[in-house]
Amino acid sequence: MPLQPLLPRRLYRQIAEQLRALIEHGEFPAGTRLPPERDLAVQLGVSRPSVREALIALEVEGRVEVRMGSGIYVREAPVRAAAVEHEAESPLETIRARALIEGELAAVAARQMKRAQISGLREAIALMVQESAAGQMPTQGDRLFHTRIAEASENSVLLRVVSGLFDERHNPLFAQLGSHFETARSWAAAIEEHKAVVDAIAHQDPAAAREAMVRHLANSHERFMASWQAEGETPAKPPARKKRVTT
Repeated sequence: MPLQPLLPRRLYRQIAEQLRALIEHGEFPAGTRLPPERDLAVQLGVSRPSVREALIALEVEGRVEVRMGSGIYVREAPVRAAAVEHEAESPLETIRARALIEGELAAVAARQMKRAQISGLREAIALMVQESAAGQMPTQGDRLFHTRIAEASENSVLLRVVSGLFDERHNPLFAQLGSHFETARSWAAAIEEHKAVVDAIAHQDPAAAREAMVRHLANSHERFMASWQAEGETPAKPPARKKRVTT
């Protein structure tokens, strides 16, 4: 058998593999509610965001079911598990990366953007409002907003990076995560955060623009980390014995 190239396994995949193995070995039978994310994170020695992404990966595979307000429940083993993109980027890591990059780009935009370019940002927000009012996910206007800020840097590499990171929202994990947490209310909050970014850029205040963009993306991260289990509830079965992921 010829040697195959080795690919680094993303942390959420390692966590998903451990949880899948526990399910397959009967630690968590079908119908069982899994322990809360915070408990799994402690047992595995990883962060809650990584656990959440692992659970979303298992949901995409059909191994578990997310019941908002209740928790994560094990499903009957699928006849054939859905294929998961093994190279899909971590949604929450992507948002954190965007905060680092786009915060600085917003500061640059505050120094360099012309009046017409700022009008272009407001047009992008107006498109988001229009899409949302039509009952659509306002991703077209959202993408336009973020790429227009990147364009102000006059750096094609940075524009390509921002575009690529934004388009990660179409990967199966990000799409599944969004299906639980992206709502008309969450998008309304995001639109207001976009307006704060534009206000800072229009006032040519780089520090305020950076802060507004970082705050917007941090809030986006927190929206995706909202609780999906009622606070104070205990799992239907005692947590499995501690198993640590090697990082």
